[in-house]
Amino acid sequence: MNKSNIKGSNDKRDVNSEWFTGKTWMKVLSEKIKSKDQDIYHVHFEKGSRTKLHYHDGNQVLIAVKGKGSLEIFRKYGTKKSDFKIKKTERISLNEGDIVHIPAKTLHTHGSINKNKEFSHIAINILPKKNSIYKTVWYESDFKNNVTNII
Repeated sequence: MNKSNIKGSNDKRDVNSEWFTGKTWMKVLSEKIKSKDQDIYHVHFEKGSRTKLHYHDGNQVLIAVKGKGSLEIFRKYGTKKSDFKIKKTERISLNEGDIVHIPAKTLHTHGSINKNKEFSHIAINILPKKNSIYKTVWYESDFKNNVTNII
């Protein structure tokens, strides 16, 4: 049995800054507890930071643990892999203790909603197949109408 703690900045790992709009870091919890069926992260968004537009090939569960955040769902228009139109279809507020399921291949973004406050969540990325690699496709966008390319 392995134990870990999400609090504090020990064991924090920087994230790819191209995938976020501001300062963000995470702890890889699945490594600590040796999970093999899912990747688990504690993701900490500094003031106003959020993910860029993306989707995963497996399901994802977010559990809000600090502050206020949001999850925004988008619909893609067009058949190109990049340079396509988008439309926001849903915005879900995330408060401490909230849990949300994001189905595989759902185009979305999530993170802090307040430029003066932090937000963090636990992300559980459920592997599409046992022993597979969880894949995420990241996009540059204006978060309103246009996607310009794959990051």
